[in-house]
Amino acid sequence: MQQDFTEGQNYIRAKKRVKEIKGFYIHLIVYVLVNLFLSGIIVYGLMKSGDTFKEALTNFGTYSTAFFWGIGMFFHWLGVFGFKSLGFGKDWEDRKIQELMEKDKKHKRLE
Repeated sequence: MQQDFTEGQNYIRAKKRVKEIKGFYIHLIVYVLVNLFLSGIIVYGLMKSGDTFKEALTNFGTYSTAFFWGIGMFFHWLGVFGFKSLGFGKDWEDRKIQELMEKDKKHKRLE
């Protein structure tokens, strides 16, 4: 009975995790598509008003929405995947400690 309950909890947790990951990827797709569309419209508008293509591409307004929305995307990514995805989880700490201990052993052998 206890095992069924635990399996049920694991299933619910896994399903929630999949939903979070799927939500992030949907957000990412919308981000890319909308920002490509907006950038295209802005470049077209700037060129229509007399700017050259190069001037339109280097205008901050062309990328401002993507930049600020990108900050939000970063925090969404961080919320879904967490700091562990940056490589600073418990496993990283253990690997780094082992690496430093090995370096210390090699250094002492060379002395």
